[in-house]
Amino acid sequence: MQHGKYRFIVGFLALPLGLYALFVVWPFIQSIYYSFTDWTGLSPEFKMVGLGNYRRMLDDEIFWKSLWHSLLFALLVPLVTIGFALFLAFMINVGGRRRKGGPAISGVRGSGFYKIVYFFPQVLSIAIVALLFAFAYNPDSGAVNSFLRGIGLGGVQPVWLGDPDLALWCVMAVLVWSTVGFFVVLFSAAMAAVPADFYEAALLDGANRSTTFFRVTLPLLWDTVQSGWVYMGILALGAESFAVVQIMTTGPGGPDYSTTVMVLYVYQKAFRDGQAAYATTIGVALLVVTLAFAAVVMRLGRRERLEY
Repeated sequence: MQHGKYRFIVGFLALPLGLYALFVVWPFIQSIYYSFTDWTGLSPEFKMVGLGNYRRMLDDEIFWKSLWHSLLFALLVPLVTIGFALFLAFMINVGGRRRKGGPAISGVRGSGFYKIVYFFPQVLSIAIVALLFAFAYNPDSGAVNSFLRGIGLGGVQPVWLGDPDLALWCVMAVLVWSTVGFFVVLFSAAMAAVPADFYEAALLDGANRSTTFFRVTLPLLWDTVQSGWVYMGILALGAESFAVVQIMTTGPGGPDYSTTVMVLYVYQKAFRDGQAAYATTIGVALLVVTLAFAAVVMRLGRRERLEY
């Protein structure tokens, strides 16, 4: 059975690894190379400038603003999204009342319907979601201020995306709304696999629902939560944050760079300002931030694996 095992493994891995190296690893290497040049992105001619782009980046005030905003996205959006999704999933699967002749632990009535409702924003494109909320945040005719006027709070009429102090939080709220449903379904599937005997034993020992969640559910779901945290953080640092900021905000990235994130700044420098080399430099910094985020989450979240 061992004869030819390694040739068999190499034969199956050669093509996927080759494609991964060609379309993922090689572009990263190219980006790092171009970050040491003055390439505009259009001209085939360029020259090496050494660490000039990196020195410029460290002196760039907008870069530091975008870095801070990206870190807020990576820290707060996953925290709120996963925390809210865990709460909703626990209520759906374990929050129901005990029925006569039924199990001690059960989900709420119509839990399948709730899962569909929560998952619905995931069906929509992030571009559609961003457009809908851009209209909703309109200070004159948007749904949010219209609702405030309807309940007698006409004197409270924020400009939302036009306010530098509120714009970033408004964008984050949209990202949470659009992604929480995916994690509700993910965590619901993981909770459904936990044996009901565990919950019944906890209830017999006098545990309430809060204690059951923190002592039984969360430890058994920790691997899923950790993976979801890394996945959500990468989304918040990358394409999702770019889409909502690009579509919803003025500038985009405004007002006064209050919503500029690193991935948007890369795009603007490369395609608006024709500074591809400097854009790749910021991209390298974004790569480092993303890898550091994933490493920190995996390291801090490491714990003994529980099986059932």
